[in-house]
Amino acid sequence: MRAVSRLADVSINTVTKLLIDAGCACSDYQDKALRNLKTKRVQVDEIWAFCYSKQKNVPENKRGAAGDIWTWVCIDAESKLVPSWFVGNRDAECARALLADLASRVSNRIQLTSDGWVAYKDAVRDAFVDQVDYAQLVKIYGAPVEGQARYSPPPCIGCKRHRVIGKPDKKYVSTSYVERQNLTMRMNMRRFTRLTNAFSKKTANYIHAVNLHFMFYNFCRIDLPPCSWTDLCWKIPV
Repeated sequence: MRAVSRLADVSINTVTKLLIDAGCACSDYQDKALRNLKTKRVQVDEIWAFCYSKQKNVPENKRGAAGDIWTWVCIDAESKLVPSWFVGNRDAECARALLADLASRVSNRIQLTSDGWVAYKDAVRDAFVDQVDYAQLVKIYGAPVEGQARYSPPPCIGCKRHRVIGKPDKKYVSTSYVERQNLTMRMNMRRFTRLTNAFSKKTANYIHAVNLHFMFYNFCRIDLPPCSWTDLCWKIPV
């Protein structure tokens, strides 16, 4: 945002106001447009970030308005559309809010996959009752390697697929696409980058930035088909 303010020679407050206006407009448009979706397979996951400071460093006067924050994301495994997301805590209440919103946007029975976090089971039942084919993909991690950096996860040595509701197709029980979407968010939004000084100072601005990101991701981003650099050069107009 400060880079934009320098390039456009305007105040940082002007850029912040534009972010708020654009974020609200993007949220309203997608809330209306992403309805009656005929998706078949959906994956759900949550990604961590923080506002103002990490939870352990939150000052007393910022309790409840700063610290750890979680962005819950649902993605269509076929089209890669993101029909629903939610910003909040990592608790059962936010899981219910996300899945209730997802249920209101799909028009048919879906197959849903999540990781093994315990809050998902009740949230899915509350949102879909029995009108869903739901499974959990539980990853099994080995012991951490001694001397590894603290941001390196333990090695994944396997995974188990658990049927929870309905009759999910085992070959489609996966969270790969939603986990890849988490990486897309970290790469495309500066405030999601780890070990950064570009984090959000206010939760509201964080939410507006997420709304703006998904507006671009859902309606503007174009994924080029695999091709060689030579082929791509021939397609670029002069």
